[in-house]
Amino acid sequence: MALALLLGACTTSPTPTTGGVPHGAGRAYQVNGVWYVPKQDPGYDAVGRASWYGEPYHGRRTASGQIFDMYAFTAAHTTLPFGTRVRVTNLENGRSVVLVINDRGPFVRGRIIDVSRHVARRLGFERKGTAPVRVEVVG
Repeated sequence: MALALLLGACTTSPTPTTGGVPHGAGRAYQVNGVWYVPKQDPGYDAVGRASWYGEPYHGRRTASGQIFDMYAFTAAHTTLPFGTRVRVTNLENGRSVVLVINDRGPFVRGRIIDVSRHVARRLGFERKGTAPVRVEVVG
């Protein structure tokens, strides 16, 4: 029985969080020959470019297993764990939103986050396509 309890404590199955996004760092993965290692980073605070994604992916599964909704407050990040809440601030206009990481990406040089279309609209860069942003882990 003690062995069963010990082994049960060692499992790494995701724990659900608000919105059904599994939470956890996840496994290392490779895209276009580059390795990414997801990890907890409560002090994450970065400046870079954000982009957005929408229609072609709406209704498809994200890397977390959740169905992508381009009207939700969600985003893709290469290494932050699924379920991580981040504040994204558009550095051109000061607009800011809090959202949840539920997908992987962007895999484009110089971009640090890929937000849903709705978030891009709220941040004021939907038409432009990208914007300089600050991304901070919250909570």
